[in-house]
Amino acid sequence: MSLIRGLVSTIYYLPKIYKWFYRPYYFLSLLMTLAFVIVRCCPGLCEHLPSQREDGDSCAFDWREVEIFMFLGAIVMMKNRRAVTVEQHIGNIFLFSKVANVVLFFRVDLRFGLLYLTLCVVFLITCKPPAYMGPENIKYFSDSTIDEELQRDSRVTWIVEFYANWSPECQSFAPIFADLSLKYTCLGLKFGKVDIGHYGAVAERYKVNPSPLCKQLPSLLMLQAGRELMRRPLVDKKGRAVGWNFTEDNIIREFNLNEIFQKYKKFNKGEKPEEPQQVLEEEESESPLGEEEEELESKKDK
Repeated sequence: MSLIRGLVSTIYYLPKIYKWFYRPYYFLSLLMTLAFVIVRCCPGLCEHLPSQREDGDSCAFDWREVEIFMFLGAIVMMKNRRAVTVEQHIGNIFLFSKVANVVLFFRVDLRFGLLYLTLCVVFLITCKPPAYMGPENIKYFSDSTIDEELQRDSRVTWIVEFYANWSPECQSFAPIFADLSLKYTCLGLKFGKVDIGHYGAVAERYKVNPSPLCKQLPSLLMLQAGRELMRRPLVDKKGRAVGWNFTEDNIIREFNLNEIFQKYKKFNKGEKPEEPQQVLEEEESESPLGEEEEELESKKDK
């Protein structure tokens, strides 16, 4: 079922994926993903490669190589079950295909394996995924502007993303956060971003650890007048992030964006909106005891 769903998604987004390969990052990633297949099947090269096939055909895959490809497909399918965006699906394919290529090249020849591994390291250092350039309604903060902007109007609630350009998770989340900013931005609810890769002091001030081992990137904080009302993901006692999926539905539900947006419509009419904390705790404040008291009073009246 996962294979069918992935195939349907790939066909649906094929026009978009086709345009990506005009960009150097995706084009080079595709070449590195197919590197072993090209070398094994290319006339003039494959004849010089060793093979474990019984017929000695060095231009065809042997049983171990087929086994590695099958294992690669299973791993990619498992990882893509939790992928949210097309970028994450493609990123998983590129990542695990490169790992499989390293293993395959080392099996063929140590020199090929070292050469391919060196190319992967150089590619990782010099070539980064293109940043999201689509429509958005987001204000970008620096270490000197974030506190000033958050405290300018205590009635405005901010959803601020702490991100880093080197993080693949942040890059995949960028279009989702941009889409939320277009849907929910109003006078009383705004969206912001701060690159803690450049402004480390901000990360320290808001207790967001940029280390890849802590897995706190991206982090979403709901802030009002500089006061934190909510954050996702949560952080355990060891400073590691508690697993949480950054899907649009999860963010809307956890941060109660629909309810807060409806409350803040009054702000557009010049009325003072309710505090976001009241909106977030609105459901918890409702008690079934109140309904029972109303029923008793109605019986007394009768």
